[in-house]
Amino acid sequence: MKAWQANIRTVTPYVPGEQPKGGNLIKLNTNENPYPPSPLVKKAIDEMDYDTFRKYPDPSSTVLTKALCEYYQMEEDEIFVGVGSDDVIAMSFLTFFNSEKPVLFPDVSYSFYQVWAELFHIPFETPVLNEHFLIRKEDYYKENGGIIFPNPNAPTGVFMPLSEVEDIIAHNQESVVIVDEAYIDFGGESAAGLIKKYENLLVVQTFSKSRSMAGMRIGFAMGNKELIRALNDVKYSYNSYTMNMPAQVLGAEAVKDDCYFRQTVEKIITTREKAKERLSELGFVFPDSMTNFIFASHKEKKAEDIYLALREKQIFVRYFKQPRLDNYLRITIGTDEEMEKLYDFLEKFL
Repeated sequence: MKAWQANIRTVTPYVPGEQPKGGNLIKLNTNENPYPPSPLVKKAIDEMDYDTFRKYPDPSSTVLTKALCEYYQMEEDEIFVGVGSDDVIAMSFLTFFNSEKPVLFPDVSYSFYQVWAELFHIPFETPVLNEHFLIRKEDYYKENGGIIFPNPNAPTGVFMPLSEVEDIIAHNQESVVIVDEAYIDFGGESAAGLIKKYENLLVVQTFSKSRSMAGMRIGFAMGNKELIRALNDVKYSYNSYTMNMPAQVLGAEAVKDDCYFRQTVEKIITTREKAKERLSELGFVFPDSMTNFIFASHKEKKAEDIYLALREKQIFVRYFKQPRLDNYLRITIGTDEEMEKLYDFLEKFL
């Protein structure tokens, strides 16, 4: 080994979902929204003055923050925005998880949590989900340096009732509890209503799923003003201009169009419920999803075999080759037309 190589930080990186190229394919592997963003977003793009791109963006993302404040009934100092929820959560790890005690998150969960913990040298423990892929709230009663979990969970799609979420927060008021709500708009009640009650709660959401803007990379956190101030202090010490100007403007327009947002979410929920019926008829079993995907295993066929067969036909779903997950497929909910093509192929293959 060369001397300079000894100083390189080595980590096991997060593996993002495959981004296949080409137009003649069905992409059901990265939980993107199958419908376009709000027409207000398109209108804002058409009217955007490209000359403004030569200037730095607003480091406070004021226009987007104000839109979020109005929509979620929060104060400006109770919201933090970042480049996707990944950026927001990574910043949160840096800001809040600095104890020598381990951070707790589920063993089957968003795999980026472990990557960040290792990257930032944060000790962690991963309480095991039960046989039904449910979080056991009692596993989070022990001493810790912070807690984070998705609700609904990913990749399982399972929603934890708000009463149990609150129970975990109430038992851990000496550490920061982060509830990652990337999929909350597709089912269940947000923990945002608990922010006024618990000063140690941070709720993180994203525009990537329900608001059809994965390509713009917009995420945000809601919490006590002291938490938000600490996040901003770290952000300004790391990169003051994290969010570009178009993302700020277009994100604000997406928030304003509540009618379109609700219609789109409802279409996905309707297709999801239909997918549960169709996949059950085809021999799949799965936890009851409250997200825009279904985490499914077949009673007879191996998940990897199904995944590879689908891939040959340019139908992409997510397969996790890892313990506890290697016989499951995560199937994003697409349009009705895309889902019908999936069912047609599965009927023939199975």
